[in-house]
Amino acid sequence: MKAIKLLILIPFIGYLGFLPWANRIEPYVLGMPFLLFWLVLWMILSPIILTIVYKLDPDNKDGETE
Repeated sequence: MKAIKLLILIPFIGYLGFLPWANRIEPYVLGMPFLLFWLVLWMILSPIILTIVYKLDPDNKDGETE
């Protein structure tokens, strides 16, 4: 497995790995309880990280194949 593809694990760890730590109501961030903010944050970061992995992966540099 290539090292760049290990970045795919970051959203998984963010969602589930730190969930027990983030499972609290206070502090409120942007008017949301912390847990809701944490999940929304990872919903925004996950596609960004996956796009970075897609762009950096050398297997995707060949172009589309049909």
